Amino acid sequence: MMTQTATIHPPLPTAAADTLLQAVNLVKGFTLHNQGGIRLSVLEGVSLTVKAGECVALVGASGSGKSTFMRSLYGNYRIDQGDIWVKRQQQWVNLPQLADHELIAVRQHTLGYVSQFLRVIPRVSAVDVAAEPRMELGMEAEEARQRVCDLLRQLNLPERLWPLSPTTFSGGEKQRVNIARAFAVSYPILLLDEPTSALDAANQDVVIQLITERKRQGCALVGIFHDEDVRDQVCNRTLMFGCDAEG
Repeated sequence: MMTQTATIHPPLPTAAADTLLQAVNLVKGFTLHNQGGIRLSVLEGVSLTVKAGECVALVGASGSGKSTFMRSLYGNYRIDQGDIWVKRQQQWVNLPQLADHELIAVRQHTLGYVSQFLRVIPRVSAVDVAAEPRMELGMEAEEARQRVCDLLRQLNLPERLWPLSPTTFSGGEKQRVNIARAFAVSYPILLLDEPTSALDAANQDVVIQLITERKRQGCALVGIFHDEDVRDQVCNRTLMFGCDAEG
């Protein structure tokens, strides 16, 4: 594969000025070494363009490649072929071509991610776990915690839990810390992997409000939403897996 320059002008001549994310012909497979080296193809030429202020839902059956696509967009999986263009500070960068330190910088400033799982370090409080991305941007600890506390309150996480490590939290409590962690930073692009899966109806409504507000501010979002009602309220269109059409 020909090496490309990491930072250039818009990825395609047809890219609109308000495009923030563009995945082009992504191919990704896995080699099953414990099964005789069988090659499992998961993504075969998947493309997606996302503009500021819109949310695109990834839709398809279990095992169709939605999570693989999401993790590829974040750089957790290295794709076999294709390009993932992200607009960072008005410059386009191609994620698969970035060095590790460059990818980390994109994640800190431009590309947020709400995964299904919260990585927890024992003895670190829920507030500090959620405030970490803000502190990595150079904010003073108290300033970083202030926005996080507002979000945790909005997400109905009891204040008695804030100074505790989330290691013993329930799934829904951990998910709310994870949501606060991502929404505390004004990322231009947000990836949401089932952000409401462990939440009750009241907290689902809070997340819907947060997503709606972030769209209004011009964020571009890509999400997996198994709750159809949540998906219908926040998503502008869908990318179907298991077929070739983008809706």
